[in-house]
This record gives sequence, C-alpha cells and structure tokens, in this order.
Amino acid sequence: MKIQEELAKELNLPLASVNAAIDLINQKNTIPFIARYRKEATGNLSDEDLRRLYSRYQALLSIEEKKEEVTRKLKDLGAYTEDLGLEIDKAKTLTDLEDIYRPYRPKRRTRATTAREKGYGPVADLLKKEGAKKEDLDKILEAFEDPEEALQGGKDILAEEFSEGAKVRSMVKKFIQRTGKIQSQEGKNKDTTYQMYFDREEALKDISNHRVLAMNRGEKEEALKIKVDYPKDLLQRQALLMVLVKNDLENLQEEALVDGLNRLLVPSVVRELRNDLTARAQEDAIQVFAKNLKPLLLMRPLKDNRVLAMDPGYRTGCKIAVIDEYGKVLDHGVIQVTQSDYQKEEAKKFILDLIQKYKIQVASIGNGTASRETEQFMSDLIQAEDLDLSYAITNEAGASIYSASALAQEEFPDLDVTIRGAISIGRRLQDPLAELVKIEPRHIGVGQYQHDLPKQDLEESLQGVVQDSVNRVGVDPNTASVPLLSYVAGIGPKLAKEIVHHREEEGPFKSREELKKVKGMGPQSFKQSAGFLRILDGEDVLDRTAVHPESYDLARLILNNQEEEVEKLAKEENWTYTLEDIKEELKAPGRDPRESLDQVPLRTGAMELKDLKEGMTFTGQVRNVVNFGLFVDIGIKEDGLVHRSKLKKGKRQDPSENYQVGMNLEVRVIDIDLERNRVGLEEI
Repeated sequence: MKIQEELAKELNLPLASVNAAIDLINQKNTIPFIARYRKEATGNLSDEDLRRLYSRYQALLSIEEKKEEVTRKLKDLGAYTEDLGLEIDKAKTLTDLEDIYRPYRPKRRTRATTAREKGYGPVADLLKKEGAKKEDLDKILEAFEDPEEALQGGKDILAEEFSEGAKVRSMVKKFIQRTGKIQSQEGKNKDTTYQMYFDREEALKDISNHRVLAMNRGEKEEALKIKVDYPKDLLQRQALLMVLVKNDLENLQEEALVDGLNRLLVPSVVRELRNDLTARAQEDAIQVFAKNLKPLLLMRPLKDNRVLAMDPGYRTGCKIAVIDEYGKVLDHGVIQVTQSDYQKEEAKKFILDLIQKYKIQVASIGNGTASRETEQFMSDLIQAEDLDLSYAITNEAGASIYSASALAQEEFPDLDVTIRGAISIGRRLQDPLAELVKIEPRHIGVGQYQHDLPKQDLEESLQGVVQDSVNRVGVDPNTASVPLLSYVAGIGPKLAKEIVHHREEEGPFKSREELKKVKGMGPQSFKQSAGFLRILDGEDVLDRTAVHPESYDLARLILNNQEEEVEKLAKEENWTYTLEDIKEELKAPGRDPRESLDQVPLRTGAMELKDLKEGMTFTGQVRNVVNFGLFVDIGIKEDGLVHRSKLKKGKRQDPSENYQVGMNLEVRVIDIDLERNRVGLEEI
C-alpha cells in the first residue's frame, strides 16, 4: 500500500483510483480497455494517465526491490546498522541507494586499494582522528620502509573514503546543480550546424532539454567541447567544513580531502549530473514525440476519393500509383518531371490520361526529394488544363522502410519496391491511421533528436500511443489489415492473423458474437477487444458502436426509451460514466471520431520561398511540435518556424500543451532567409 500512497501523492490522484488502476492492470486488463470500460473504478483516468501511473508504479517497485537488495548485501557484509536502515528507507531514487552502498561496494583497483594492500590504512585512520599529534604520525610512518609512500598511501585512502561518503556526495551534487554552469566551445570538427553553441554558457538548473540533446550530439561528433564550471573555492570550503576534524595534521588531512574532492568526487558527480540532464531531456523528447504522434495518427481521413499517389525523385523519377476509394491499386508507373522538356511533356500526357481514365479527384505528393519540383509540375498542369483536381503534400517519413518490409512484399508481391512507397503515400491521405500502423512509430519522424533516444523506452512509449489511437477510433474486422488489428486491445499479431484468416475462409463477420468462433479468441481476448471491433455492416446496430457487449442490456433499454429501467440498471451496476458514454454513442452509431478534426489542407497552386513577402498571412498546418516552437506548412517546400516567443501569450511555455500536429494555424510571415531557406512566422 505504501507504493500506491506515494503514487497518489506524486500524481495528485485519489488513492482509490490508483489502487483500482493497479489492480486492473495486474489482472491483465489492457490500458485501452480500462480507460474506456472501467471508468467508474478508476475515476475516469485517461489512457495517458494510466500509462504514466503504471510506468511510475514499476519504477517505484524497482526502488523497493533495490532497497531490499542493498539491505541484504550490507547484512551479508556485516555492515548493516539501524542508521543505514533509516537512510535506505528514506531513499527516493536508485541513485540515492547507490550512494548509500557505494562505500561498501567491491572496489576496482585504485590508488587507495593498492595503499590498503600495503598496510597504509592506519595512516589514513590517524589523519582523520580527532586530536591526533604529529609525533603519532611520525611513529606510525617509522614502521614503513618508505615513509613518504606510506603517507601518500594514507592520503589516497582518506581521499577515496571522503569521495564515497553519501552525505558529502549529496551536498556536492546539490551545490553544483544549484550553482554550476554548462559551457560549450567549438570542437576540433568544425561544423557550423552547432555555431550557436561555439561560445555558450547556461546555468545547469535552467538549461532546456533540447539544448542538452543538441550539446550531447555536438560533443559526440567532436564539433563541441563541453565542461561544467562552478564556484570551486566555495564548494571546497563547504565540503571541508563537513568532514575536517581538529588535530595537528589538518594540512595533510586537507590535502587528502581536496584531492578526493577534485580528483574523484567532482568528476563523478559531474558525470552523474550530466547523465541526469540527459535522462530528463530524453524523457521529455520521448513525451514530445508521443504527443506529436497521436494527432498525426488521428488526422482526419480523406474518404471517398480516388488518389493519384506521387513519390517524387530526381534520378529515378517520380513513382506514380492510382488508388481507388477503398485503397485498391488501379494503375502505376514512373514519370520524369525534373529532366528534359520532352520528358515533362510525356509526363503530362501520362498523368492526364490517368486522371481522365480513373476520375481522380486528388493527388498526394510526398514531401521528400524533388517534392517542390513535383508540386510545381502538378500546379502548372492544374492551371494549364483547368483541372478539377487538388493536391496535398504528405509526410512520407517511413514510406521507404514500409516499401522494403515483409508486409509490403506480402501486400504487393508483383510491384517494385519504389511503387509500394508511392502507394503508402497515397493511402496515408485516405486513412493515416490504417497506413501508419504498418511502420515502426519511431520512423514516422515527428519528434526531436529521436535517433539519440533510448530505443526501448521510445518504442514502448510510441507503441502505447499507437494502441490508444487505434482503439479510440475502432477497427472493422471485416476490412482491417493484420497490423491494424494487432493494435486492438487484447488481440496482438497472432490473433490478428487468425481473424483475417477466418474472414477469408468463412466470409465477413455479421456480429461481434461471431468473433468468438475465431481460433484463439478466448473469453479474456473477447472481453478486452470486443468494444473496439466495429461490425459496420452488421445485423445489430450496437455492434457498430463503442458500446461494450457487457452493456448491451442497458443500451437496449435506452434505445427503447425505458427510462426507469435504465436508471435502475445503471444504479445497480454503478454505471455513471458508462451511461453517458452509451448515450453519446447512440446519437450517431458508427461515427468516426476523427471527422470533427481539421481537414488536410488541399491546394491547387504552388508557391516558392522567393514568392513570400513579410506580412503575408496563411492558414498553415502544424507539421511538428518541439520544445522551442512549431514547424508549420504554409504551402512552400520549407516548413516555417513559429518560435515559441511568437506564439500567442499564455501558450508559449510548453507548445506541446496547446498545439498538435495536424491542426490548422493562422500565421504571418515575419522573416525570410533566402540564403538558408528559412521562414520565420508568428501566430495571429
């Protein structure tokens, strides 16, 4: 219960909600299922709340396990005392526990271990003894063959003991944390990418997370030299006051302690502080990535449109795929829009033939290499031929990874890998969620410094975001791909394949109940997944909603306007949130929650950077949200930057709290840098 109480306090949540959530998760219920169908138990905690709670719960469990481990090791060594036990009990982090155990940990070979082996321990003991006399030291040193070496050995032992003291270490860490400054200078590999860091100094306690990651990368690439500075004299005085004892050997004692401080303790603490900064920055970057990924996955699909998918390129040309309203590939080919005039004319004829033959309504142009030239080609074609056609610039991150994957090979065994990439770009416009689940989330490219982040932590966080997004929208088991079904709560890849196999063999599912016939769909899997699987053409209207089968009796009473029975059953089951959710679902059965979001901006004409003028205003689409601002697509090749200082007042501190990928934003051009291809914007 102690851990749950700590959780409730840390996360500012009711203890009852914390207890219920932990119990439900430990009973093998999935996060989406708990968030949607156990609101009464948890007090309506969201999927994000539940994931954060459970992650912290596991971290606290690790700390408790570490406390037990440290206690056991100290007892085995015969070093455990009641005072150490109290320190262990008060420890809040794994680092605190490491500091407590550090003096007793088996030593690697150091100057101090060598000195101990040579028997110089009594020298160290005397140096730190209250009231010790110089003649006492002389007497001890006489016993050694090399008195000078013995004295140095004693000082080395004292230096190491001092550097490993938990209390002094804690003081030094807090001091440098509070007063220290991180400094960066130009490294041996001159790289102007890091120019703003060539002569920079920031307080450790104030440095922003994205700058930590930038400095780390610059240091790794040897473009920057990084060091931490702090008031050395003041720290030395404070450290000595903690441990210096009164005796006739204070000078020697002080020499040893200062050596331990500067040679051992401070370098270790600085490494620890920088590691802490990095861990904090990485955690924040993972959160930024997750916050950006969710709205990208949940972008409004462009339904009922035939799409001309275009994957631009220079040498290999622009790959083309025609996709019908249901995502089926009707035609494909390759055109050249960046080479000779003859090739451009041939490309125009090819595209016009496709538009006429397949009644294409919209084009989806990938935003990678040669995107600008391809957009200009389509813009000129639309204007010259007066076509009733618009286009969108689509984020193609990860399309090449999908196109070479086993899944793409299975979906399109007869198509070239480059055409598969174009298909992905087209389908992303039609249904972003259904297509993006086919790619590892870290390759979707809506974060910052994702290549510098711990892969496992990033994967776990992003997988959770994808699962929550898929279950929020719901999935039709009669049309969904295996990857999409795999993210449904309680299913996974193996059962997803069985569902697809069953529908191919037996025909489409007519009800949720029929899902129980699928091999591997046991009671627990059905309970977790049923509410998220929507039979859109089913026999029962409730099967196309997010109403869970366990609540069908209540839903049918609502449909039949039996108000008294509704209130009675809801009271018996303690269904308050559930009752409201069911009523909301029954207003529009089968509604896609993404339909209320901003539509992807469609264009008919292209602009270039040189066409911009300061003061021009646009409705742009947010492409990425980072700590320092927003990148916004205003219809040119380069996304413009709205620095957080140029966001509306009250929304500047943390852009990710107020802005999402995919939302439309009114902006004004305030700066144009033709040389570096950069555009500065402000929100209006």
